[in-house]
Amino acid sequence: MVKQRTLTNVITGTGVGLHTGVKVCLTLNPAPANTGVIFRRVDLEDVVEIPARVENVSNTTMSTTIESSGASVSTVEHLMSAFAGLGVDNVYVDVTAGEVPIMDGSAHPFVFLMESAGLENQNAPKKFIRVKKKVMVKEKDMWAKFEPHNGFKISFTIDFEQPVMKNSNQTVNIDFAGTSYKNSLSRARTFGFMSDLETLHEAGLAQGASYHNAIVMTDFHVLNEDQLRYNDECVRHKALDAVGDIYLLGHSVIGAFSAYKSGHYLNNLLLQELQANESAWELVEFDDYEQVPDTLVRPALGTA
Repeated sequence: MVKQRTLTNVITGTGVGLHTGVKVCLTLNPAPANTGVIFRRVDLEDVVEIPARVENVSNTTMSTTIESSGASVSTVEHLMSAFAGLGVDNVYVDVTAGEVPIMDGSAHPFVFLMESAGLENQNAPKKFIRVKKKVMVKEKDMWAKFEPHNGFKISFTIDFEQPVMKNSNQTVNIDFAGTSYKNSLSRARTFGFMSDLETLHEAGLAQGASYHNAIVMTDFHVLNEDQLRYNDECVRHKALDAVGDIYLLGHSVIGAFSAYKSGHYLNNLLLQELQANESAWELVEFDDYEQVPDTLVRPALGTA
């Protein structure tokens, strides 16, 4: 059977929260089969566990926040994206503050941490969500949708008026039958404009933002010394975010996701719509690795 996956060893990393600016210690721990991804606020007098699930999303302003029993963890999307990309089903995520550290603004440091800790299969079947019918949500000119597809592919379009963005590709199409998450998405960093920084600070956001953890742009230039990692890095980061948001379904998806100008709010609305439409999806398992379609995690499953 195709098996669930967890970490082999405990591993720890530290950083600052993108929006809070607070120093955070992050510890990833192996978890038993059928646990799922569970965040734990270990800084609180009574540790609170927050399952990383759609129903626990409490805020989608500039990031995805999950909450349970009055405790929350924000900016979970990059770490969740890395879990999805490496096919990690079960893990305890201990944090010492209410935000996941931003690291370098991408998912790659989390991929590095997990690969350093090691990944191992567990004696329980891995479940996938297979999309059976088209599901779509819209708001103004923005939309996001799932469609049936025997694998996993993602199409994302952004539309920014700034010249620095208009001169780059604002659409990305990735079919994971032909590439890996690690190579195609994991290194894409979050981004922002200098002109928005004061407004964000006044709203209590982006307190920890810097050239070390975000692509910083004026209307005409990228200000980072190292410039861009991909020529379409900004739209690839939006796809990275979407992968993380989608993994709040609790399982890898067999299907196609596409979006136009979507963000955390619309992504989450789509997940809710899919869950509510029980005829549009099904849970499936596979007896053999060769039966698994070329999903997001297919290259990571191996043959063990």
